[in-house]
Formats: sequence, structure tokens, C-alpha cells
Amino acid sequence: MTTTAPQTDIATQSPAAPADGGQPLLSVQDVHTWFELRKWGFGHAGYVRAVDGVSFDLEAGHTIAIVGESGCGKSSLMKTILGLHRPIKGDVVFQGRSLSGLDRGGRRWYHSQVGYVQQDPFGALPPFMPVKRILEEPLIVNGVRERAERERRVREVMEEVRLLPVGDFLNKFPHQLSGGQQQRVVIARAMILRPKLIVADEPVSMLDASVRVEILRLMEALQEAHRIAVIYITHDLSTVRYFSQRIFVMYAGNLVEQAEVDELLSNPQHPYTQALLAAIPDPEPENAHIYRDVPPGEPPSLVNPPRGCRFHPRCPHFMPGVCDVEMPPDFETRPGHKVKCWLYQEE
Repeated sequence: MTTTAPQTDIATQSPAAPADGGQPLLSVQDVHTWFELRKWGFGHAGYVRAVDGVSFDLEAGHTIAIVGESGCGKSSLMKTILGLHRPIKGDVVFQGRSLSGLDRGGRRWYHSQVGYVQQDPFGALPPFMPVKRILEEPLIVNGVRERAERERRVREVMEEVRLLPVGDFLNKFPHQLSGGQQQRVVIARAMILRPKLIVADEPVSMLDASVRVEILRLMEALQEAHRIAVIYITHDLSTVRYFSQRIFVMYAGNLVEQAEVDELLSNPQHPYTQALLAAIPDPEPENAHIYRDVPPGEPPSLVNPPRGCRFHPRCPHFMPGVCDVEMPPDFETRPGHKVKCWLYQEE
């Protein structure tokens, strides 16, 4: 006589932990993610300081945006939060549990609680799998053995991301879908295990302009329906108003400004944030002749970042002997509005 092992779904299992006690869902605590450089494959040649002292909390059900130009450390921070990179200093704490303290089973549970929406939907989807198999894969990996249950959950999530009628999409391969449909499959895969956190890495940058707002509104509806926390990573400040409650501005591995969305967009205080907003294209033809005064130069090397404020070589308000001596702390200029800039130090 044989017995069938009971079905287990790791996405619903959680390592023993103390009660919530009002703590944030995710806490990023002074994270430093550096990558060692080696000369000709031998010998230490320095570090790339991709993330250099980042801290913030994220409450359950809330959405934050991390914005900044290419090379500022957004993706390295995202991969550290996902557990793909390990910081050399600091920690990421999820539901009171340190990622650095999780064993193999604990990390597997963590990855079932955090969904990931990639930037390039076509590159993120296996070309040899139909949609049904793509969405079933996380369920199989995480112990959902009943075929009927897997199909029910696949159909449910496809309806939520509006891949309708569901039967028309189940057996299609990624190359048979439009860019927007591919990204809906990526979102469905991130949602299939009912995570508590979604990390979305530039989820609309590869899509047509006409589709971007539609996808962001879909993600917003899913976030509200399931009370999911979301980290939205982007270089495009023009889209954050559609899908964020709070903005964190990142430059050269540091968070230089953070505030509620409306507050930051209407009252940017760090010179770098002001430059980002000035660079947003104006769709009005009559304004095409207006010159946009943006800071000259390029972001600094993260191997040898400048001393003091890392923006000071490009800053129009540079103060010699101040900005190039010491990294500024966070100054709270208004309740909840923090700026890492010596312009706001108290006299």
C-alpha cells in the first residue's frame, strides 16, 4: 500500500517569527553593496560602490518609487533587496527577519513572498514555454501539486491582468504576444504566488507610450486589491505620479532626496532632483524652443567617487570647503521631506 505525500505550498508557509508588532514590511538598513575589482583576474583593484549607505522602510500595501539616471545604483539596490546580491555592510529585513540570517528554506520562502517584474518582458519570458506553463512553473517549484489547483490559479491571475479571453492565451508562446501582453504575463507570473512585495524594475520602459499608463494602472489596481507593497524603479519621473506614494531620488549610490510624490514634484529641493524634473520632455509644441538648463558633466565613477557630496562636481550651488569635504546628512526641510544637501543646514 502506498501513501501520497500531502500537498505543500511553500508560498503559504512561513518560518517561525515573532508577531508583527507594528514593524514595517521591509526595512533597508544602511546597505552597502560593493563589487570587488580585480586586475587581470588577480589581485585587489578596488571596489565599485554601487550602493553606499541606503536606508528606508516600506509599509505593507504602500508603493515607493526609486528614481535616478542610469548607473546611479537603482538596479544594484533592487537586486540586493531581492537577495541576489549580498551587501558587505548593512542588512535587509523582511517581516522582522534578516535576509542574512535566513537558511536555504528561509530564502526559498522569502523568494515566494517577493515578486519581480522585469524591464524587458520578451527577454524575461522563456521562448519555448506557452503562457500556461510559464505561469504554472512557480506553483510547481513551490509545491502546488494538484493540476486542477494550478489551472485554477493560472486562470484567476490571467483574468486579473486582463489577458482575456483566457483560453485564447493559455497555449500561446511569448513571440505570439504584443509587448503589452508579454508584460501582463510577466506581471501575472510575479503575482501567481500572492506575494506581499513586488519589485518592478522599469516595467514600462520597453513599452509604447500608449501602453505605459495602462500597465501602471493595472499594477496599481492589483496593488490595491491585494494590499501588496511595491518598489517601482525607474529613471522616468514623468510616470511616478501614476503609481507611487513616495519618491526616493538616487544619485551615485546614495538617496539624496525623499518625499511624498506631490510634495517632491511640486517642491524639489535637491539640485539633482531639480535637474531631473527639468529634463522631462514638454509635450506642448509651443514650448519646444525653451532651453533646458541642466547640469553639465556625467555621473561620477563609483570606483573613485568624489569626496563629500557626490553631486558637487556638477552642482550649480557648489560651496568650496563645504560640499567637497564631507557627505551631508539628511536634512528634514518639511515633515517627511528629507534632503541630503548642505544648502539646507541650519545656520
